[in-house]
Amino acid sequence: MLLEFDIFQDMTASPWGQRHFLLSVQEWRSPGASLLRWTLKGGNTGQHWLRGVRGSIMQTLVVLLWLGLLASPSRSQDSAAEQDSGTPERGNTEAAEEEDPFYKSPVNKLAAAVSNFGYDLYRQQSSKTPTSNVLLSPFSVATALSGLLLGAGERTEDLISRTLFYDLLNKAEVHNTYKELLASITAPVKGLRSATRIVVERKLRMKMGFVSQLEKSYGARPKLLTGNAHSDLQDINNWVQQQTKGKIVKFLKEIPTGISIFLIGAAYFKGQWGTKFDPTKTMPQDFHLDEDRSVKVPMMSDPKAILRYGFDSELNCKIAQLPLTGGVSAMFFLPQKVTQNMTLIEESLTSEFVRDIDRELKTIHAVLSIPRLKLSSEEALSSTLQEMRLQSLFTSPDFSKISPKSTKLSHVQHKAVLELNEDGARSTPNPVENAARLTFPLDYHLDRPFLFVLRDDTTGTLLFIGKILDPRST
Repeated sequence: MLLEFDIFQDMTASPWGQRHFLLSVQEWRSPGASLLRWTLKGGNTGQHWLRGVRGSIMQTLVVLLWLGLLASPSRSQDSAAEQDSGTPERGNTEAAEEEDPFYKSPVNKLAAAVSNFGYDLYRQQSSKTPTSNVLLSPFSVATALSGLLLGAGERTEDLISRTLFYDLLNKAEVHNTYKELLASITAPVKGLRSATRIVVERKLRMKMGFVSQLEKSYGARPKLLTGNAHSDLQDINNWVQQQTKGKIVKFLKEIPTGISIFLIGAAYFKGQWGTKFDPTKTMPQDFHLDEDRSVKVPMMSDPKAILRYGFDSELNCKIAQLPLTGGVSAMFFLPQKVTQNMTLIEESLTSEFVRDIDRELKTIHAVLSIPRLKLSSEEALSSTLQEMRLQSLFTSPDFSKISPKSTKLSHVQHKAVLELNEDGARSTPNPVENAARLTFPLDYHLDRPFLFVLRDDTTGTLLFIGKILDPRST
């Protein structure tokens, strides 16, 4: 259910003048509970979230919420001051983070910033390929850009910082904190294998301060090309293969021409479910590409699955979360109809929104089916990043902390590989105290196009994100 109230109040006699409000109410449904979330937008109020309200008293509480906000002069004045000072909209995100104890950790706060960049990157890439699968590991791209930040002068530093959402962080601690974040999410138990490096043109004389700080914070020195294309290709591919423990080979087919600064990012993930699927139950089943077409794909099944579930009425999609080993989880967004456009879901994704969902889902029993996935994606991301307000990195940046010689970003190459099969840690699920005991388990079948998010539970880092229109594609 979604209720909206469009409210206009004439307060010309007051210090705040006329104010216009749009009040939205969203209901989450899960077995045995109804959870409501309000968003108040307009005028001087900004955006506010209330969580955890249940029952049938929604309209009364909505009115009380509205009246309470109108009757709060100091809050309105503060908001007005923020707007007058030109504070960007992301200030609301910052306030929401400050209210959440989860974001008191500098590592988690950095992870939220990097992940918000990742959702932006995904949206931009998805808009370029609306009829194709999308698979990205945005964290590897963010890591490369964050390393490049070390070599940026003030103008370019500000640009990269805003794109990575670092303008909300303590910039003096970003790189040390990133080192902690890298150590956390690349721990062997996570199952993530990542390789990120900055490659620079032959004979570029780099400043030692940049080289040493990059290695200290990000674990890899820049690669200086030799000018021998065959040797350089072999060196880069061997390094990526080594960093990913042999999981990604032949990262590059050839060395691009005209390299100035070349960012490379590769990531491989093969997850193990908390509870494994029985391979004997994996059968070819229909996956509906649209209303008229379907294909047979190997579908993993569990008639007695335990998962976390919610229904978002505004996005009109069923959301399920399944745990993987190592403190990683997969969150699936399944539109109600095969014909439904996923743009609204994509536009809603932020670190804070996904964390809200994570806290609101309820544990249930379900009849579950998921396509067995083995996906690979190779993307040249230069044009995508330029469309994300980073054009000047490719034309006239200030990288004076890298080298006295003028240089620029010329190429960005990304490769992501994801495998999700029947493998799991246990044959049966652990007892779940709060699991909803349903007479008839809920059905959750990923048998039509869906979107998924792979997150590190400890830090909230977005590791992988994908739009699956056809599971057969590799």
